[in-house]
Amino acid sequence: MTAFDNEARPDPDGTGDYELEERQALRRVAGLSTELQDVSEVEYRQLRLERVVLVGVWTGGTLADAENSLAELARLAETAGSLVLDAIIQRRDRPDAATYIGSGKAKELRDIVESVAADTVICDGELTPGQLQQLEKVVKVKVVDRTALILDIFAQHASSKEGKAQVELAQLQYLKPRLRGWGESLSRQVGGRAAGGLGIGGRGPGETKIEIDRRRITTRMARLRKELVGMKTARDVKRARRRTGRVPSAVLAGYTNAGKSSLLNRLTDAGVLVENALFATLDPTVRRCQAPDGRLYTLADMVGFVRHLPTQLIEAFRSTLEEVAEADLIVHVVDASDADPEAQIRAVREVLADIDALAVPELLVFNKTDAADPDMLLRLRRLAPAGVFVSARTGEGIAELRSQIEALLPRPAVEVDVVVPYTRGDLVARMHDNADVISTEHTAEGTHLKARVAPELASLLAPFLPPADSHANSSGVQPGVVPVSNTR
Repeated sequence: MTAFDNEARPDPDGTGDYELEERQALRRVAGLSTELQDVSEVEYRQLRLERVVLVGVWTGGTLADAENSLAELARLAETAGSLVLDAIIQRRDRPDAATYIGSGKAKELRDIVESVAADTVICDGELTPGQLQQLEKVVKVKVVDRTALILDIFAQHASSKEGKAQVELAQLQYLKPRLRGWGESLSRQVGGRAAGGLGIGGRGPGETKIEIDRRRITTRMARLRKELVGMKTARDVKRARRRTGRVPSAVLAGYTNAGKSSLLNRLTDAGVLVENALFATLDPTVRRCQAPDGRLYTLADMVGFVRHLPTQLIEAFRSTLEEVAEADLIVHVVDASDADPEAQIRAVREVLADIDALAVPELLVFNKTDAADPDMLLRLRRLAPAGVFVSARTGEGIAELRSQIEALLPRPAVEVDVVVPYTRGDLVARMHDNADVISTEHTAEGTHLKARVAPELASLLAPFLPPADSHANSSGVQPGVVPVSNTR
């Protein structure tokens, strides 16, 4: 065991040829322990927090990357209700196929677990069923991986019926290949009339307990998928209604705990939950907004992303994430106070690629500028000159952000110059609700409007075009229907 150095040993050619001593060492990461020093034994029993040791395998990248990943794992563990006692990293070419960190290092890990009286080990990666089982045999305590930890947090925070169903489906997808049995539980279910497998008729192969569990999981997954299809239909209907009205939509997407809900509250007075915790928001919140020129649009707060977001969650939350892929604008919120905001941006864009949302226009918004390091802000401004820098806590930059969102949202596709009779006030109201009205004038014949509208509404307004020789605009263009090109 070696103390965790501040800097890695040099590897000038980048090939990973580091010294044998470094390769074989478990590195303790200082500063990640969240153990309460003055809590009494009685108070601890009341808290019932899991005492955990974190384990990471550093296979590539810089030492800072490995430390940041383990620090994030510590925040995830705390969000799940755990007490982080220790954290270690091992430098390897690749995780060990049997025990994730190798048999010898697993025994060293067991000694660390015993010395700090931990009851759980959390690994910074997704372990195979075999790795989980073998590592548990060595360390003698429960072992969970990063995927199981994130699923557990989602299960704690899910509140809506759809959110709970999505999380349960993801958990079952993760659990099914990892079912294990011990002793007689593997074969206690047998054929014949004797249920216990005793005597004549009790020797059939029957169905093992694991097979029964897998069958029940498969049945439950099928039922959940059917329920989610029905919920998706309802969501599609709402989305179709917004499309019919041609209401532009923007979504707040980004890394978990980047401040998306705080920004939604600032922009719309939505009143949604704001908490300094990872994955505090799972259920999407959609709010209606109005630009100063009268245009209406929707702004949605979506579930946050994280490095190595489990594929099970992407699959289960696909119907929700489709809201991002079908939006007119993605407001990509980044935590400017994070140690590695560029890594956050990369992680979010990886998820956007998984849901086919990279083609949607993106506005980078750097939040929490009041808590960010000035040097980091300068670096981010060079990285994203078109980005918007805001603080949801202080309100700095919110007006600029609102203006940028409204400027980037698409406008209706057709420009019209019409005189609508006073008997068709419904059309005038619809234009004010769903169109970009440029000017309004009340004449003897009716309401004279210049506006940008959707093609469907333009066809309804066609009978009310004014005579070609009247109401010519200042540029000499005659009134009528003119296509415009400032749409996405």
